[in-house]
Amino acid sequence: MAEIATIARPYAEAVFGLADKAGKLADWSQLLGAMALAAAHPEVRALIGDPKMGAEQLYGLFVSLAGGDMPAEAQNLVRVLIANDRLVLLPEIRELFEESRHEREGVVEAQIRTAFPMANGQLESLVSDLERRFKRKVRPQVTVDRELIGGVRIAVGDEVIDGSVRGKLEDMANALKS
Repeated sequence: MAEIATIARPYAEAVFGLADKAGKLADWSQLLGAMALAAAHPEVRALIGDPKMGAEQLYGLFVSLAGGDMPAEAQNLVRVLIANDRLVLLPEIRELFEESRHEREGVVEAQIRTAFPMANGQLESLVSDLERRFKRKVRPQVTVDRELIGGVRIAVGDEVIDGSVRGKLEDMANALKS
């Protein structure tokens, strides 16, 4: 996985620099999202690896799948990726672009897994506490995971806050084994 990120990083940095300079980070974020979705589709992946598929054919197909009406810079990006056999890297390029964008905007994503759906007030309070802790704006992504039994598990970057019943049970089991 590190190798893919290493290969994708220069492309992501170039796109980020272009988008940042033009003041179009949000536009490029949306555009890269559509492009990454198209590149990740199994049928498109099969065509990308097909030696019978010419570069222009692949370009035309990909642009039509990714939205068709793309700015010249995005079309150039697609052509460069096709020429270098890197079109499959679009999902990783998008991810690295989003990391740079969030860093620039002072935003951090929080993956919040909860055993039961949270009320809006609970979520707002949790996000507020996380923003105070991380001193950044927090963009929550909440999923319900019944396997947690109760509580929440929060991942922000490399830091994990496990307040789930399952996590506490595992901690107790590990303590008893020692």
